[in-house]
Amino acid sequence: MQPDKPLTLYEKVWNAHVVRAYDERNALIYIDRHLVQEVSSPQAFESLQKHGRLVRRPDAHIAVADHAVPTKDRTLPFKDQLADAQVRRLVKNVEAFGLPYVPLEDDRHGIVHIIGPELGFTLPGATLVCGDSHTSTHGAFGALAFGIGSSECETVFATQCLGQAKQKTMRVHLTGTLSAGVEIKDVVLALIAEIGTAGGQGYAIEYCGPVVSALSMEARMTLCNMSIEAGARVGMIAPDETTFEYLSDKALAPKGAFWDDAFQYWRTLRTDEDAVFDKSVEIDVSQIVPFVSWGTTPADSLPITSTIPDPASEQDAGKRARLLKCLEYMRLKPGERIDRIQIDRVFIGSCTNSRGEDLRAAAAIVKGRKVAKGVSAIVVPGSASVRLRAEAEGLDKVFKDAGFEWRDAGCSMCVAMNPDRLETGERCASTSNRNFEGRQGPGGLTHLVSPQMAAAAAIFGHLGDVRKLMERTYA
Repeated sequence: MQPDKPLTLYEKVWNAHVVRAYDERNALIYIDRHLVQEVSSPQAFESLQKHGRLVRRPDAHIAVADHAVPTKDRTLPFKDQLADAQVRRLVKNVEAFGLPYVPLEDDRHGIVHIIGPELGFTLPGATLVCGDSHTSTHGAFGALAFGIGSSECETVFATQCLGQAKQKTMRVHLTGTLSAGVEIKDVVLALIAEIGTAGGQGYAIEYCGPVVSALSMEARMTLCNMSIEAGARVGMIAPDETTFEYLSDKALAPKGAFWDDAFQYWRTLRTDEDAVFDKSVEIDVSQIVPFVSWGTTPADSLPITSTIPDPASEQDAGKRARLLKCLEYMRLKPGERIDRIQIDRVFIGSCTNSRGEDLRAAAAIVKGRKVAKGVSAIVVPGSASVRLRAEAEGLDKVFKDAGFEWRDAGCSMCVAMNPDRLETGERCASTSNRNFEGRQGPGGLTHLVSPQMAAAAAIFGHLGDVRKLMERTYA
């Protein structure tokens, strides 16, 4: 590589962490931060113990239980014996190896990808990993963040390094103006519908453009969170004044002279003007309306004003067969109006959409209204901190008055590893990030939506256009 070659943000952070380059693509890179949770870590800890290895830098890790924990009745022992065993095992392991741990009763507790930024553990220019694919969330801060497997967790524990293949670079440039009722979740669903679930495979995505620059940190995290659903392990946004302001009061962010030094470095973390991306996508968000997933991948998403596609119109036999299978599982028919699909459940939460901004947006829709008869709806804040702030703002009362359940923090109904799950045949409007078969429970039917659209579905009793509620009219 030429010393004066213009570099992308990804390339700058990658180069700063190369310990040893094996060839132009493969290298051993240093890992600054590791977030640890109860599902992916047991095998790693077991192997460390088996081979008599220590954790190289205990201070570079933070552990928290989130996937398996119940969001109500959470006093140990849990009713779910597997969940109880997973959390107890995590506590035992972190005590044995001296890792920082955030217990369930702590006001800092929450979903791993929510509390990392809240604590200031997530920093610009850092490499950050976690045994969870949605680690791309942290790229919103200009971090190189990605999910890893159990064996890689052990490698990070023992060496603080990982062998990795350098990704190609992809630019997603967002222009225009978001319309009323359209959130960044709608934009990312539209993006994935356009490029497909493999559109970002092998690429590190950098989101940029005037729309991105105007986004809050919470919206940026939603955007980067869903990068993995487009096939990319990495999603990044260059840090700017919005980033620095967010981090300025965080407990683990640098202080004093260390902040000044870090700040000077962070300001260099942006793509050089003449840097070349391997792939580029342009999207005018002004053309986007509220989106809903109808199938079993996020790419199976359409505007709420659409109808279910007809497999008969698909010329490719393989794609036609997939669509038929998809419709059979989702219990939908070609030509059916998406805004008339009845639902049973509504879930507002997950590492995608459970931050304060998300809850405020949803609360604005449900305020003064009632959840439709026959619909069960829950709100699960992403952390205890989010919950406490929301309660101070009175958001919990807004939701409860409307007929929602207000829960404690956790991954909840995003993944069927805790008591919050769908029964076979139940249909859910969900602010989570995945909708494959059985994701929310065996036989569960998931429709991915934004927080505002989830709130609207709860009021309508079916998938519906939130803009009609904003107009104070019903479909």
